[in-house]
Amino acid sequence: MSTSSLVLILVVVAVVLIAALVTGVVLTRRRRISLSQKEEGPRTGYEATSGISLAPAKPEVVEPVEHPVADRTEVDGQPGVGDDASVPRDSVKRGFVEVDLPEQASEVEEIEPTEGRLERLRGKLSKSRNAFGTSLLGLLGAGDLDEDSWQDVEDTLLIADLGAATTTEIVDTLRTKIAGSGVRTEAEAQALLRSVLVDALDPSMDRSLKALPHSGKPAVLLVVGVNGVGKTTTTGKLARVLVADGRTVLLGAADTFRAAAADQLETWGKRVGAETVRGPEGGDPASVAFDAVKRGMDSGVDTVLIDTAGRLHTKVGLMDELGKVKRVVEKQAVVDEVLLVLDATTGQNGLTQARVFAEQVDITGIVLTKLDGTAKGGIVFQVQRELGVPVKLVGLGEGPDHLAPFEPGAFVDALLG
Repeated sequence: MSTSSLVLILVVVAVVLIAALVTGVVLTRRRRISLSQKEEGPRTGYEATSGISLAPAKPEVVEPVEHPVADRTEVDGQPGVGDDASVPRDSVKRGFVEVDLPEQASEVEEIEPTEGRLERLRGKLSKSRNAFGTSLLGLLGAGDLDEDSWQDVEDTLLIADLGAATTTEIVDTLRTKIAGSGVRTEAEAQALLRSVLVDALDPSMDRSLKALPHSGKPAVLLVVGVNGVGKTTTTGKLARVLVADGRTVLLGAADTFRAAAADQLETWGKRVGAETVRGPEGGDPASVAFDAVKRGMDSGVDTVLIDTAGRLHTKVGLMDELGKVKRVVEKQAVVDEVLLVLDATTGQNGLTQARVFAEQVDITGIVLTKLDGTAKGGIVFQVQRELGVPVKLVGLGEGPDHLAPFEPGAFVDALLG
């Protein structure tokens, strides 16, 4: 290659590089955002009246703190919620949490009789009644039902949380019986609907509470469930039910992790004259449960009620610990009832909880709380169908005696008004 050709190539390359450099500079300047010039044109959407003040960040001096999880029982590193969650490593260690306790009573209170409670508390089911019974009766009492009307009946049952399987069964039964009996009036529709709903609740299920002493030992009942469903309150109210029926009761405060749980249970006990066995805060729940049963046997009470700590059903370690509580108690006495407390407002999540608890501790009965606070009273039907375990008690309010034995007929009457 000649010298002249080499020079020409170098010149061309230099020209290309200069052109690329100039083009890059121009494009860079066009992309810059001006902080001093306001853009012209219409203004739309959110507009701040002042800018954001920016300043250099100052290095933050972090004092070393003890990892707060070291004081907690849950250390498996799994995620959680509520009282079962792991504490973040940079969080401030929590102190005691103040909770409202029932007012202290100077003497044993008078307790409402348990007979007829569901009837007296019928008004507490007003939300479920309005959303459930009123709608169904209006549809069924309107005469001949077309497919759209039957779809409305099905939708009403599903909205009330009866579940797909129960809803299909009830709709099929209603269609068959209405076609065969020629229902024409609202009264006839109500009678038929009542019969079908009561049958769906299976009145043959044994709903008796196994709370009487046997073989010279007290009956032992465990109250279990996740955080926030009302286990301690339910245990206290159940103690009132038993005392009202002339039974002697001892309470075991095996919820040693929640602040003031033992105090709350002890207050419930004092209101009905029942002793409460408790242990140190953060102590072994199984040990407290064992001591409670032993004390109950020594003192000759009829029933020992054990309030357990809230267990997140997704936490394997906590569920295993609940199984340990039951096994330790059974070393000296039979566990006659394991009552699972469910919040009626949680719907499908409550069913998920129930399945996991049933696998761990063999649930014998369901207590549905906050039934007065939901329009989905149909959860009763679904719980029983899914688990094959009877609903034995229902909570219908905040009052100390707003715990009622579950009766299918009275419950359906309350729903239908």
